[in-house]
Amino acid sequence: MSGVLKNLKPEPVFRYFEEISQIPRGSGNEKAISDYLVDFAKKHNLEVVQDAVLNVTIKKNATPGYEAAPTVILQGHMDMVNEKNKETKHDFDKDPLKLRIIDDMLYATDTTLGADNGIAVAYALAILEADDIPHPALEVLFTADEESTMGGAINLDASHLKGRMLVNIDSEEEGKLLVSSAGGTKSRMVLPIQWEAAKADKATYKLLIGGLQGGHSGMEINKERGNANKLIGRLLKDAVSQTQIDICEVTGGVKSNAIPREAEVIIQINQQDIQKLQEITSKWDKIFKNELRAADVDVYVKLEKTDSTVTKIFSADTAAKLISTLVIIPNGIQSMSMEIPGLVESSTNIGVMQTVGDEIYLVNEVRSSIRSLKYKIREQIKTIAETFGGTMEIDSDYPEWEYNPNSKLRQTFMEVYKQKYNKDAEIIAIHAGLECGVLIEKMEGLDAISLGPNLYDVHTPKEHLSISSTLNVWEYLLEVLKNMK
Repeated sequence: MSGVLKNLKPEPVFRYFEEISQIPRGSGNEKAISDYLVDFAKKHNLEVVQDAVLNVTIKKNATPGYEAAPTVILQGHMDMVNEKNKETKHDFDKDPLKLRIIDDMLYATDTTLGADNGIAVAYALAILEADDIPHPALEVLFTADEESTMGGAINLDASHLKGRMLVNIDSEEEGKLLVSSAGGTKSRMVLPIQWEAAKADKATYKLLIGGLQGGHSGMEINKERGNANKLIGRLLKDAVSQTQIDICEVTGGVKSNAIPREAEVIIQINQQDIQKLQEITSKWDKIFKNELRAADVDVYVKLEKTDSTVTKIFSADTAAKLISTLVIIPNGIQSMSMEIPGLVESSTNIGVMQTVGDEIYLVNEVRSSIRSLKYKIREQIKTIAETFGGTMEIDSDYPEWEYNPNSKLRQTFMEVYKQKYNKDAEIIAIHAGLECGVLIEKMEGLDAISLGPNLYDVHTPKEHLSISSTLNVWEYLLEVLKNMK
């Protein structure tokens, strides 16, 4: 281990964060981190349960004097979003994260940091390790596959969990107590490809859109950042109306819950049309720079020659259906809450565009705090798919977390915050999805709250964590546990 974080406080939290940063743990690749957590529990003589989907629960008895206090569930997810820029050389399946510190901020080098939600794992391990922190009986739940499908929480058998006070540590703003979140569903539109033989006399080029900030498709959807998949649809619509181009392959985005920063289309074009396409590319580069001058100042559109060997192309009908789909498919904010000022009520994000075999996949993350609106948007996407001869598959569906006006847990957190800081904590709802809604449906009477330190640009290679905020939230969390006697 490099020891990059060895001088940071709280020492045990950053020590564990650096340890888990050496373990690849992207969604769907959690076996190593899950086994690490089991080994940790055994090393510290703690009761541990690892289930078939790799969720891990570690239990620790109450410290003296807290035996009569209600059991508390501390919860976070062990997986992270694997995002990097296209040119970055990093293998998320085997390479450790390269941590670096700039002033008060902790980054990885050209990749996501994984503080979403590795900081919850680090907090929890530091508490479980300690023998000088007063607390009630603890059940620490580390869930798998949160970032992809919430499959860990959805498939959890919660019968071994006795606590009914859930402290989720997957929030991203210090001083704000999260009490409600959106539900979501991930749908995959599948468009069949009719292939034709490529033309030997045509040149092969790449159409590229990049330089976008991207971000979390829930937390940053209100920032009006450009979606590379939507933008390239507009570009293609114009290009095919003025030139004879053939589409060979489309690619855009990496994760459905991340706003796509880059998109690429491999095309073939007649030599006499190249100059015209360059003019079109230049025109849309200017258009996007103007439209996104506040949200994505570095956006670019490029046309590049490529030596890729092309043997087949989309039929004109397939290309037309794909382009029409990209132009009309809903994306971004769909409705705003009329009850909570500034809260996005429902949205959708076309996070991934892939050419796979004889099909094109468009993967959408739909979110809403109102269940019927979530399904309304999903039905819109399904109707578009069917209109153009495609289908839609549901990859995941998780419930919203409704506000509980009678939460005793919230009251405790608010009282401790007031005592510690002499001001009120802010109570918020967010548009992102959290596992609280899933766990509340599984455990009758569960009272939940979520908190966390300041995190920025999650789900992007610019993700960073405030070091001072990490310490502040640590001290606050310990004070809450102390006051639960």
